[in-house]
Amino acid sequence: MGVNLQTDIIEIRRALLGMGAVVEQRVNAVVDAMVVRNVQAAEMVRKGDDEIDAMEVAIEAQCMRLLALAHPVATDLRFVLAVIRISGELERIGDLARGISKRILKLERGEVVELPPVLFDLAFGSRTMLSDVLSGLTNEDARLCRQVRRSDERVDEMHKSVHQWARDEMTKSATAAAAAIEVMSIGQRFERIADLSAHVADDVIFLLEGRVVRHQPD
Repeated sequence: MGVNLQTDIIEIRRALLGMGAVVEQRVNAVVDAMVVRNVQAAEMVRKGDDEIDAMEVAIEAQCMRLLALAHPVATDLRFVLAVIRISGELERIGDLARGISKRILKLERGEVVELPPVLFDLAFGSRTMLSDVLSGLTNEDARLCRQVRRSDERVDEMHKSVHQWARDEMTKSATAAAAAIEVMSIGQRFERIADLSAHVADDVIFLLEGRVVRHQPD
């Protein structure tokens, strides 16, 4: 089968943006599930991982086909390489959302505990970073991607506060300790979503400017 490079690039871009929209929907759902204790929403996220996995596999296959048959160079090659990285990072964000949903469900099966406000701040911060980087990808906005990179440090501080809250709770009782472990695990996953969103920002900057900024201060 022949290859039309520009047509295939448009199709791959559309598939990647579609995957990003699904991943963002999952993260939004799991944040809402945590905030309002919506077991149904958490269960939906827990069961929805296969769709994202299939999207990543399909995008990677399209990219490999393009590399093998079209031999892209310059900007087109940069696009393919960036897409492979971004799709993998989005898949991992989907996995993290699923992991959070499992822990929300586990919390709901135990005694009711009051979650720390900083956990909500962490969740909202991570969600905003993902939303912003997907907007940066869609609109080819390197400035917004740099803003996402800068936001990661603030989210890291929130994660440290969640970790400290959990350590303090563990000394109170066995029940409190069990809940604190789940909260710590949720916090770690939200912090990782933020990290991966920052990595996507790095990849978009590479795609747009040809500059490797990962591991470098902005």
